[in-house]
Amino acid sequence: MYVTLVHIQVKPEHVAEFLAATQRNHEVSIREAGNRRFDVLQDPGDPCRFILYEAYSAAADAAAHKQTAHYAAWRDAVAPWMAAPRRGESLNGLLPVA
Repeated sequence: MYVTLVHIQVKPEHVAEFLAATQRNHEVSIREAGNRRFDVLQDPGDPCRFILYEAYSAAADAAAHKQTAHYAAWRDAVAPWMAAPRRGESLNGLLPVA
């Protein structure tokens, strides 16, 4: 499994907009070929800090996600709401075995 943790810091005044745009992206992303999980996590101590947990069967599936129209729409919509550049961290998912 190919996993990406996307670390995101949103400007406080844009949290609600970010969540709405991210929900739209999530709803389509979970139906993509090869998608195993697409979780949206919020830090309980800092409601402006999020982690997207994206798990795909293979790196090629994750790369295909970044070529979709819904990803491009999300990326462009949320860009001005970022307090800092988002940071992706790629990992190999070992367990559970897919």
